[in-house]
Amino acid sequence: MHTLVHERFYKIPTYLGLLLLSACTTLGPDYEEPVVDWLQKWQPTAYGNISGEGASSENALVQKKEDKQNHTDFEFWWRVFNDPVLSKLIEDAKQGNYSLRIAGLRIFESRALLGIANSGLYPQLQQVNNSASYVNNQSHGGNATINSQSFTNYQAGFNLGWELDFWGRFQRGIESADAAFFASISNQQDAQVLVASQLANAYFSFRTTQARLKIAHQNAKIQKRSYEITTNIFESGEGPELDLQQAKTQYFATLSTIPELEIAQAQTRNAIAILLGKHPGSLPDLELSSSQYQWPVITPDYFQYIPANLLTRRPDIRTAAWQVAVQSAQIGVAEADFYPAISLFGTIGWSGSDLIGASNTSSLALGPSFTWNILDYDRIENNVRIQDSRLQQLMENYQSLVLQAAKEVDDASYSLVKTHEQKLLVDKSLNASQRALALANIRYREGYSDFQRVLNAQRAMFAQADRQLLTQGRYITNIINLYKSMGGGWSEMSIDDLISTKVRETMQQRTDWGNLLSAPIHLSEELSSTPSIAPSSTTSETPQNEQ
Repeated sequence: MHTLVHERFYKIPTYLGLLLLSACTTLGPDYEEPVVDWLQKWQPTAYGNISGEGASSENALVQKKEDKQNHTDFEFWWRVFNDPVLSKLIEDAKQGNYSLRIAGLRIFESRALLGIANSGLYPQLQQVNNSASYVNNQSHGGNATINSQSFTNYQAGFNLGWELDFWGRFQRGIESADAAFFASISNQQDAQVLVASQLANAYFSFRTTQARLKIAHQNAKIQKRSYEITTNIFESGEGPELDLQQAKTQYFATLSTIPELEIAQAQTRNAIAILLGKHPGSLPDLELSSSQYQWPVITPDYFQYIPANLLTRRPDIRTAAWQVAVQSAQIGVAEADFYPAISLFGTIGWSGSDLIGASNTSSLALGPSFTWNILDYDRIENNVRIQDSRLQQLMENYQSLVLQAAKEVDDASYSLVKTHEQKLLVDKSLNASQRALALANIRYREGYSDFQRVLNAQRAMFAQADRQLLTQGRYITNIINLYKSMGGGWSEMSIDDLISTKVRETMQQRTDWGNLLSAPIHLSEELSSTPSIAPSSTTSETPQNEQ
């Protein structure tokens, strides 16, 4: 029995050696991007509904183009409208919009958090301590001789503690912070997509309302003329009062629509101002007369060949992928609690006193330490399960977001095609109503029909003109929604674009940011589509989220 105990005792160093050899590993799963199996073969429903033999060579957005050119098209998709005012507004919004500025500041916040995670690879405890105390002892009363003693004590020391990253706890933490940093960049890019689409929608809503006001004023002018004619005829006794009252009703009904349109125009103008980061009021860029404005002419075949796999490059979907990467690393952090924490510690100390006869003392202590929580009552195991469950939830969320994105693309592309068909029919209907009004006026002047026919023709023409503008606006909205659903409209932004010089100076005066507010953010071309973890640093390289 005594021999057996000794044999087991001598095997302990062997077991410890094997344990150390198996250490220096990184626990937990490596990140793998969620796969969307159906996406490679999926195409929007509308692709089979576009009439014609395909996109023209000058309009095909993607066909026979290099990928880099495709990304440029999506980056500045609003240029398809050939509207310099819109382009200027969007560029101004990228500088002044407060949502974008807040999203940019969150990048610097995550950069600082990444710096905290990086510090875990170095000694966690680096502590200098010292003290000095004055001591005065006095004895009074009793049989003791009255005695007084005073002296000063001095102590100084330096403590060092360094938990070694045997199990990859700190490395996984850095990977998680890296992914969170990349997610903050994707979030800012997603904000660019939203701001560009919101501004374009508001801009064309303003143009639509502006044109509707023009039509309302034109129709009011026509109906006022009819009202004046029927008034003269009635006062001369040659016409019934019914014609007069009907003409009057239609004229004032048209005038009553103008204030409502003016309210809508003012509200839209203010919405554009807020998107630009400006106070409500007049915007000189919008003052172009509706008579001078030329509506863009774009046919649906322009969008026929947009590849569906661009969906996974949408910034919000890239953010979801980065969130999966963040959580994937957290499993390794949790699993590291299963194993012992192996640390190096050191202490250097000195103490002294000016007391006569007292000696000065110095000390040095170095060595490893070993901490292992062996009875955790399944706390660690259940924490790992919690982290794994959260990972799976984020992976399911990623799949759900891709499905939702596909729905948005399908809805927008199909609506685009059908709205264009509707627009062509409304154009024909407007032409017919204009011809009907001309014929009704001729027949009324020649006495072949009553004035009611003229009023009906005016009402029909006004309704079709207004409907044409609304349909035109919906068609352009669907174009904007298609680009938004594909994640277009963002570009890589420099440090100066993310944070203005004034804000940077203010923050530097308030807090020492070092180079975190000035060091450029380099986007890595080789990490173009997969959020694998790049080497961490406070100026981390970010995978290029292609558009």
